[in-house]
Amino acid sequence: MSVGILLLTHEGIGSAILAVASGLLKPMPLRVEVLEVGFDGHPDAVLPQASAALRRADDGDGVLVLTDMYGATPSNLGAALAGLGTRVHRVSGLSLPMLLRVLNYAELGLDELPAVAAAGARNGVRLDDT
Repeated sequence: MSVGILLLTHEGIGSAILAVASGLLKPMPLRVEVLEVGFDGHPDAVLPQASAALRRADDGDGVLVLTDMYGATPSNLGAALAGLGTRVHRVSGLSLPMLLRVLNYAELGLDELPAVAAAGARNGVRLDDT
């Protein structure tokens, strides 16, 4: 068993990031599901789809939910998922470096992966003065 990943984002973000990660890492070390929420999506209306995606991602050790922006609809939906019974940790600010870092530490448990995700995002930002 291993931790599953759910990318919960606005339209076009999660699938694009996963496509690049899938091209770089073969085979994918963790199960990753994507649910993209429309701009007019309301968390209550999308909750059944999100719950289904969460169940698909869960391999028995819980799910790390990565959202694109804290406080937006996907993030609020992630908060609702956390109360449904599956073991969930959430991190917002999804980026390609964040996802790649998590996937490169696939052996870690759900309690350790949020810090790994945050470090991946922080370390993925560089100011290029040249």
